[in-house]
Amino acid sequence: MSFMNLQARLMKTAPAAMRRQVAALCHRQTDTGREVLLITTRGTGRWMLPKGWPMAGKPDHEAARIEAWEEAGVRPARVAEKPFGAFDYVKNHDDGTSERCLADAYPIEVETLAEDFPEAGQRRRQWVPVGKAADMAEDRGLRDLLRAFAASTTANA
Repeated sequence: MSFMNLQARLMKTAPAAMRRQVAALCHRQTDTGREVLLITTRGTGRWMLPKGWPMAGKPDHEAARIEAWEEAGVRPARVAEKPFGAFDYVKNHDDGTSERCLADAYPIEVETLAEDFPEAGQRRRQWVPVGKAADMAEDRGLRDLLRAFAASTTANA
C-alpha cells in the first residue's frame, strides 16, 4: 500500500475524538544531503516535529510556520501551502491526561535558525539526515511520515 493510500485510510478511520494539529516538517539541503529538524517534547523529551493547534483566522500552513518559530527558532525560506502528509500520535498533557491527535505536516524549507526564540531552553533541536530522522522518532505515525519524506527526497534528488 502506498503512503498516500495509507494516509487516506487513516483519515477515514480516524476516531471522531482525535484532535487535529498542524506540524512543521522543517528541512534543508546540505552538501551531504537533505536534513530534517527534530525537536524534543517538553514533557517526555522524545523527538518530534514542531507542532500545535490550528489558529483561528490563520491558514494551517501559516500556523505551522508560527509553531516552527516558537518551538525551534525557524526562519523559513519557503512554506508549502499543502501538507506533505499526516501522522497520528498520543499527546501527553501537563496534567497527566493524554489524547490522540492527527497532525498535518507542512514542509518548511529552513533559511536559518535563531538562537533566541520563545521556547529556547525548553527543548533540544537537532538537524538529522532525513533517513536517520525516522529512526529517532518514537511515534509510529511520525516514523512512517519521515520514511515517506526520505523516499520522496531521494526520488527527487
